[in-house]
Amino acid sequence: MPLARITLQDFRNHAHSELVETAHFNLLVGPNGAGKTNVLEAISLLAPGRGLRRAQIADLARRERAEEVKRPFAIGANLVEQEQVSARLGTYTKREQPGRRLVRINGAEATAAALSEWHAVSWLTPAMDGLFTDSAGARRRFVDRMALAIEPGHARAVGQLEAALRERNRLLEEGRDARWLDAVEAQLADAGTQVSATRARLVSRLGEELSALPPEPFARPILAYRPGGPTVRDDLAATLVRGRARDRAAGRALAGPHRDELGVTMMRSDGSPGQPAAACSTGEQKAMLIAITLAQSVLSAAGRPSVLLLDEVAAHLDPVRRAELFRRLGAGRAQVWMTGTEIAAFSEIASEAAVWKVAGGAIEPL
Repeated sequence: MPLARITLQDFRNHAHSELVETAHFNLLVGPNGAGKTNVLEAISLLAPGRGLRRAQIADLARRERAEEVKRPFAIGANLVEQEQVSARLGTYTKREQPGRRLVRINGAEATAAALSEWHAVSWLTPAMDGLFTDSAGARRRFVDRMALAIEPGHARAVGQLEAALRERNRLLEEGRDARWLDAVEAQLADAGTQVSATRARLVSRLGEELSALPPEPFARPILAYRPGGPTVRDDLAATLVRGRARDRAAGRALAGPHRDELGVTMMRSDGSPGQPAAACSTGEQKAMLIAITLAQSVLSAAGRPSVLLLDEVAAHLDPVRRAELFRRLGAGRAQVWMTGTEIAAFSEIASEAAVWKVAGGAIEPL
């Protein structure tokens, strides 16, 4: 049970909610708009990044009436390993800085990136169903989230890469001396090749896990890492130098790991590559996305404590796929949180799960 005694204070529509006596399976049941996904979002913020909705921090605080000033919010949880609390994790805002998210670990101030050193948090939401037809940037964020679950230092490397890219763009726009660019491009090349290497390792390991899964009832995807530039440090640095004039005209760097792409195709019954995921049916795309999520949860649970958030997943699966999903999740080590409007969708696991009824931002155990 990686997470226990989870508290939400003035978060979204939750004035004060607490979830105790968690289990391997944790079910949040209630009508649409009750606040179920808000609980998953709160848990997702106990990891680096902007959470499963990628919302602005200032929009997360509760406000009872439209004219009321938003209160600071706070989210906390105990991380449990071998029935002992190993860490107290928390994230919160202050009234004077409503758009800045702060983090505490064991009562001490920490960075959001440090949260990934304690546990891994992954998720699958209905909004992600269009991932394969979305932008390359959305797929890079998806890859980085998965990579973060198995290599905690990836968050820092991505942050350094993004900071170096912004600084290089600024220097190019201002026409600064080449020596300034040399220094920034060295940082960019260091961070960029580290990010590329981590992404490539992740895709390779996911491929190994996916190949071990049966092709049914979920479609089996074939993954490919497609770098957006050189993956060797000196080659990337040289490419950045040669591209200065072109990048200045474009207003952005046209080559580098910030242009990486995740290629996904559906495997045919004979094991050969089939259609690109973007050309597959909605059902096939969802099945492939679930397969990738399950494979990633296996990788993340092999190291640190792992949490998997599944928003309205079971309701959209037929009985055969739903039973197989529960079987695979039950065999895994990750703590699982799922939402649904009816408990009937979880009848196969309800007896072994912690179940909460959610209504109007209030939570009570069932």
